[in-house]
Order: sequence, then structure tokens, then C-alpha cells
Amino acid sequence: MANFSAKTSLVALWVFIVIVISGVFGIGISLLLGIVYALVIGNQFQIKTQWAAGLILKTSIVLLGFAINVTDVYETARDGFVVTLVTILFALIVGYLIGLLFRVEKPLAFLVSSGTAICGGSAIAAVAPAINAKPNHVIISITIVFLLNAIGLIIFPGIGQYLGLSQNQFGLWAALAIHDTSSVVGAAGAFGEEALKVATTTKLARALWIIPLALVASVIFNQNRRSVSIPVFIVFFVLASGVTSFFNLPVFLEEMIPALAKTGMALALFLIGAGFSKATLSGLQWGALWQGVVLWILVSLFSLWLVIKF
Repeated sequence: MANFSAKTSLVALWVFIVIVISGVFGIGISLLLGIVYALVIGNQFQIKTQWAAGLILKTSIVLLGFAINVTDVYETARDGFVVTLVTILFALIVGYLIGLLFRVEKPLAFLVSSGTAICGGSAIAAVAPAINAKPNHVIISITIVFLLNAIGLIIFPGIGQYLGLSQNQFGLWAALAIHDTSSVVGAAGAFGEEALKVATTTKLARALWIIPLALVASVIFNQNRRSVSIPVFIVFFVLASGVTSFFNLPVFLEEMIPALAKTGMALALFLIGAGFSKATLSGLQWGALWQGVVLWILVSLFSLWLVIKF
């Protein structure tokens, strides 16, 4: 990576942001653009960009709620309940066995499995204090999730098209098989508007499983039970969906809000990618990496089978 000044890094950052929000490359390429910026130019504003990424992503998801009827949210969560639960249990059980196979430390293996089972970095962050995980375990597991997220964001839409999946099938599959919400909405958004709606509602419903998982983890690892709260943006997403279900929004807002949400998601993905660095890879443990890769492939195949079969 070249040694650019902070001013050059800032100018380049804004140039990339303009490119991303222009929509020239589409939402699926935004994460890659962020990685390119981080590795070639160098992100000298890591703390600020990562804070902005989280805020923009959550805001965009809330905005997307205005485009989804609350009845659709309920029906999607209800219809996908069994498939979601089975996939989560599959990921946790198989992840444990793969962790043993590759001799990964139990807390680290559990973090990787949790991130794969529910919602990537958010699940890892919630479970880590419940099992008193070491800081390096958290970093390693989040790094693995980050790398697999980037791959999933790129390859899933193409696989879905090749297999001839419907919008509903792909949205459900993306929500079940891709780790983080950011990459789920990115892949689903690249596949289609209906897939994006299905993926978002299913993913947010899946994220609620963080709470029982953290409580169970605290018991398994003999830690004191700690409070785990529902992410606030999920509550606002449901409220936004309720507003659009019971009130007629002006036509211009109905058209503008989904566009803003999609642009915001693209920008959030870029900023997440901008947090990448060579140092991110330096602390990786090969056993944990292989556990994450093998588990993700198995979960992807298993959830795809469930989606097509049922």
C-alpha cells in the first residue's frame, strides 16, 4: 500500500463515495470498491468510516421498512421460522464438530459457528461477552466472517440466476446462508427488488435468535447470564413497516425512500470494505479459517436444499 497523505486519502475517499452513490457499478460491487480504496490508497479514517457504515446501514434498513407491509414482515418471519431454526441448529452442531476436526479452541469455534448460524459480526459481538471470549478470538472470527461475506456478496446472485431461483427463493437463501445483514441486502438487492424484501425481513427475524443463543452460550461456557438487548434498528424497521401499512404515503415518498435505502446500503458496504487492511489477515488461524469456510459451504448447500425442497 502506498504511503499517501491524509489529505489525499480524504479526497480519494470522497471520489469513491461519489462513484458508489452514483450507482454506476451497482450495489454488489460497493464492498470491493471499499477494499480497493483501503489497500491501494489507505483508509486513514478507520474509526469514522466504520461508525458511519453502521449508522448508514441501520438507517437504510429502517428506510426499507417503509417499502414493506407489516403483514409481509409477519408472514415472511412465520413462513421461514422452521427453516431458519433448522439452519441455525445445523450450523451450530456441524460447526462444533468441524471445530473439533480442525482442533480450534472451543470459544473461537463457537464464535465462528455463531457468526455463521445467525448474523455474522453482530452475533459474534453479542456472544463474545457471554462466553468471556479473548479479544483475538473476536478479531479472528469477525475477520473470517468479513472475508466470506465478501465472497458471498459476489457469487450468490450468479449462482441464484444459474439455478433459476425465484425472487422469494433467493431472498430466503441469501438470508439463511450469508452471514452479515450488509452482504445479505447487497446480494439480494443485486438479484431483485422482491428478493431484497424477502431477504431483509427474514434476516432481521433471524437476528432475533441472538438473544437465546447468547443466553444458552453463557450457560454452556459457565458464565453469568448477561443482558442481551434487541437491536434498536430492528424495532424501528418494524415501526416503519407499520407506518406504511396503516397510512398512505405520498407517491413521491413511496418512490424516493426505497431508492435512498438502496443507495445507503451501497454506501454502507463501501465503508465496511474500507475497513479492510493487510493487518486484518495477519492474525488469522488456519484451523479457524478452514472451519469457517467448510461450515459456510455446508450451511449454504443445506439451506439451499431446504429452500428448494420446501
